[in-house]
Amino acid sequence: MSNIHQSGTFPLGERTVKRLGYGVMQLAGPGVFGPPKDHAAALAVLREAVARGVNHIDTSDFYGPHVTNRIIRAALHPYPDDLVIVTKIGAKRGKDGSWLPAFSREDLTQAVHDNLRNLRVDVLDVVNLRSMFDPHHPVEGSLEAPLTVLADLQRQGLVRHIGLSNVTAKQVADGRRIAPIVCVQNHYNLAHREDDALIDDLARDGAAYVPFFPLGGFTPLQSSSLSAVAARLGATPMQVALAWLLRRAPNILLIPGTSSVAHMRENLAAAECVLADDAIKELDSMASIGSVRLTNVIPRGARADNRAPRI
Repeated sequence: MSNIHQSGTFPLGERTVKRLGYGVMQLAGPGVFGPPKDHAAALAVLREAVARGVNHIDTSDFYGPHVTNRIIRAALHPYPDDLVIVTKIGAKRGKDGSWLPAFSREDLTQAVHDNLRNLRVDVLDVVNLRSMFDPHHPVEGSLEAPLTVLADLQRQGLVRHIGLSNVTAKQVADGRRIAPIVCVQNHYNLAHREDDALIDDLARDGAAYVPFFPLGGFTPLQSSSLSAVAARLGATPMQVALAWLLRRAPNILLIPGTSSVAHMRENLAAAECVLADDAIKELDSMASIGSVRLTNVIPRGARADNRAPRI
């Protein structure tokens, strides 16, 4: 059994979590829309993750919609005392599976109450406000109005802590003038490293950085450097990619997602993967030499003009 304690821990709000967690996005149906093909298998993945020591689960009630939170509740409620469930608001799903902004006071308030109801909790541990100026990339724009609404909900006792997702460094700085920001969730991995400076800034301030698509998304990271390092270590390329992220900065919290128990076990075993300095140097070069094939392809069942964003 893998020992994810070796990944270390980091504060997330007032709680401390292991740095290897689990993201439930893939437990919904194709295109993150509708129910999973195998409900029992989805329950098994969550239960196995917690049994192996995971105490940080990432979700959203717009996955499905309403699907993954209900699966979490069915699998794990009543929740272990140390479990931190992080959700996000700011988007909603169209009837065709499209991803739509949901920034009005009514939308945000409803989203918080949907999460509370479907998770069956009285207060949400952490709520990320997801920027939707562009669902696929961070784009500058004011988040003052929706973040003020979320801060109001926090003062009402419905939300303990606030985070931001799909945001720029400026939006993080602006957001901190409205409410304390305990985490930022953005697209980042071996090949996509635009947030290097932001990660370091957050680390100095004791805030967490949570990369989504840490393994590349719908088309996994592939490079000769990654494969070579993995072969030397007797590990898989994906385990090495996760281990590099754990080494990159102490405030990085990982939430790799999968709908497979075997794949989830493999991901958690990255905690035991030790990277020497020469391996780190070789992997660092991937961002500059363009040796990675990384394409956000359209998931099965999604429309070409509404491809699943990194959300």
